[in-house]
Amino acid sequence: EVQLVESGGGLVQAGGSLSLSCAASGFTFGTYAIGWFRQAPGKEREGVSGINRLGQTYLVDSVKDRFTISSDNAKNTVYLQMSSLKPEDTGIYYCAAAVNNLLYVPKGGLYRYWGQGTQVTVSS
Repeated sequence: EVQLVESGGGLVQAGGSLSLSCAASGFTFGTYAIGWFRQAPGKEREGVSGINRLGQTYLVDSVKDRFTISSDNAKNTVYLQMSSLKPEDTGIYYCAAAVNNLLYVPKGGLYRYWGQGTQVTVSS
């Protein structure tokens, strides 16, 4: 059974940093592409970042130069390092796995497995 578990969310002041983790189990890490999504209250889900089995990565323009995605295959974990956080980064952050392991631009409909999400709140 494929499982994704996010952790690392919390409350932080604007300008602060958080590091999210997505721990995966039930599949051979690297055979799936992993994406990070977020959803703010009243807004549609947004693809934030993605990484594929080749290590190609993507960051949406609004987080470039502030966020970094990385993976540790030995730990079956993908990380989203977030710095210089802004109130508009507030939302529930989800990681997801796509069977198409070359996918790195996160489009929600292409990801099959989803975690339960972790709340990120950035206060002004």
